[in-house]
Amino acid sequence: MRTPPPEPHADAPNLALEDEVRQFRLLLNGVTDYAIYMLDRDGYIKTWNEGGQRIKGYASSEIVGSHFSRFYTPEDIDTGAPQRGLDTAREQGRFSAEGWRLRKDGTRFFASVVIDPIWSEGELIGYAKVTRDITERVDAQRQIHDGQLALLQAQKMEAIGKLTLGLSHDFNNLLAVVINALDLIAMRVTDDPRVTRNVEAALRAAERGALLTRQLLTFGRGQNLTPQTTDVNRVLLDLSELMRRSCPENIAIEFSLSQDLPAIDVDRTQLEAAVLNMVVNSRDAMPRGGRLVIATGSRRVADPSTPGAPEQNMLCVSVADDGEGIPPELQQRVFEPFFTTKDIGKGSGLGLSQIFGFALQSGGHAALSSTPGEGTTVSVYLPMSSNES
Repeated sequence: MRTPPPEPHADAPNLALEDEVRQFRLLLNGVTDYAIYMLDRDGYIKTWNEGGQRIKGYASSEIVGSHFSRFYTPEDIDTGAPQRGLDTAREQGRFSAEGWRLRKDGTRFFASVVIDPIWSEGELIGYAKVTRDITERVDAQRQIHDGQLALLQAQKMEAIGKLTLGLSHDFNNLLAVVINALDLIAMRVTDDPRVTRNVEAALRAAERGALLTRQLLTFGRGQNLTPQTTDVNRVLLDLSELMRRSCPENIAIEFSLSQDLPAIDVDRTQLEAAVLNMVVNSRDAMPRGGRLVIATGSRRVADPSTPGAPEQNMLCVSVADDGEGIPPELQQRVFEPFFTTKDIGKGSGLGLSQIFGFALQSGGHAALSSTPGEGTTVSVYLPMSSNES
C-alpha cells in the first residue's frame, strides 16, 4: 500500500516568500559598485544597500528617512534638479542623467543616475534609484582629451616653427644683401646730406628687419645658442636698471628671487632678450600703471606639450603683472609668431614667440596663465644641470 505524500505545511508559502526576500536583500547588498535604493513618492529614502554606503559614505541608519536631494550640489538644488528627475521618471517612465553629487564628507563625485517609477495597480508608490560613481572614467576621458589638445597644439607649433625657420633664413639672406649694399653706398656718398639721411633711415629699417628675423629664428629653433654657466638671479639684477627705464614711473617693479638656486647652462643673451620681452609685454598690458613682479624659483613640472612626460626639476623665471589679462579663447595662441592682442601698430607679435622658441631650444618650455581683469604671468622653465635634477 502506497504511503500518501505529506500535506503541505500551512506556512510554506510564507517561508518561500521570506526566503525570496532574503535572497533579494543579499543580492542588493552584494552589489557594491552601485548605490541601489528605494524612494517614496516624495523622494524620501526607504531602503539602502552596501553600494550606497561605499559610494556615498552613509550607513543605512544615517540615511533612511532623509530626502534624496541631500546628495545633490547646492547649485543643482537651486535649479530644482532633484524634483525634476522624479517628475521626468513619473511622466516618461525613466530618468537618466550624469552629474556631480556629494558624499557624506562633502567631496564631490561624478555620478551616472537612473530613476525608475514603481507602480502598483496603476498607483505610483515610489521610485527605484540606481547611482554609479564614474569619476575615474570621466577623469580618464578628460586626461585623454587634454592630451589630444596638447598634442595638436604641439604639432601646430612645430609646423609653424618649420615654416617660420625656412622663411626667416631666406629673408635674413636678402636683408644681408640690402644692408651690405647700403653700407657701401654710405661709404661712397658723403657730400649729399639728403642721400646720407635716406641711407641711414634705410639702414635702420633693414636692421629692424634683421632683428625681427632673429626673433623668428629663435621661435623656429634655428638660432645658434651659446650656453654658459649662468647665475640667473645675477642676470636679472644686472638687467634691473634697463627694465626700470623701459617702464613708466606709474609701474612698480618688484623682485622675488629665490636664493638657493644653482647656476644653469643657458644662453645669457637669449635669456636677457626673453626677460625683456616679458617685461615689455607686461608694461603694455598696464597702460594706467600697476605692479610688475619678476620672480625665480625651483619647480618640479612636466613638459605640457608632451602628454605623459615625467616631472623634472626646472628653474622658473616668471614675470607677473596685474594688467588687463588675456581672454581664455586667445591664450593658446599667444606664442604663435605675429599673433598679438595689442592694437595694430603697437607690437610685432614676435615677443612671446621668441620666449617660446628660446625656452624650447634650451630644453625647457614656456607657459602663460592669465585671468581677464586680474593680470597675466609668463613663465620660462629651464632645465637644471643633471646633478641638480
